[in-house]
Amino acid sequence: MKKFLLAALLCISVNGFAQLIQFGPQFSYNITSPLTNDFSSKSSGTGMGVAGFARVNLLLFYGQGEFGYAKSKFNVSQTGLGETEYELSGTDATLIVGFKVIPLGKLGNVRIFGGYNWKNYSDISANNNLNPIAIEKNNSSILGGVGVDLWKLTLDYRYLAGVTDIDASDRSIKTAVSNISLGFKF
Repeated sequence: MKKFLLAALLCISVNGFAQLIQFGPQFSYNITSPLTNDFSSKSSGTGMGVAGFARVNLLLFYGQGEFGYAKSKFNVSQTGLGETEYELSGTDATLIVGFKVIPLGKLGNVRIFGGYNWKNYSDISANNNLNPIAIEKNNSSILGGVGVDLWKLTLDYRYLAGVTDIDASDRSIKTAVSNISLGFKF
């Protein structure tokens, strides 16, 4: 009888722990727009990313960390000087704190969240056919968004507002990223 009670307690504990900590892979699609007043025109570009995430659930609140690799593209141009095309890729780390607004029972929930994102660009291509352009390799962003958990899938939309000026010259370029990600919880 003692072994049965111990086995039942162990199963309940494992099930509770599985609900407390979740992790898995995440794939994302992003649209990056430059935020600048120093250029006559600018255009957005798209990119992809892959990451792993870990989430700690505490009743209606949760914390999530992500680490992965992402690519971004965008263009800026100055009348009479030409166009510069940026292709940036590298390490991507995110910390999120969120609130489960609408619980959907065993099916999942609807969430809102905010947080911080840090990118370290290891592969930089800034081409304007004139001269090399210096780029700040580290980029910080503040983010906010909404998400839905359905079964083992997570679907998030987030907006990342860049706070770092990535142009190392006297001009200013910050990034604004709209990101849609799909993850799978193990």
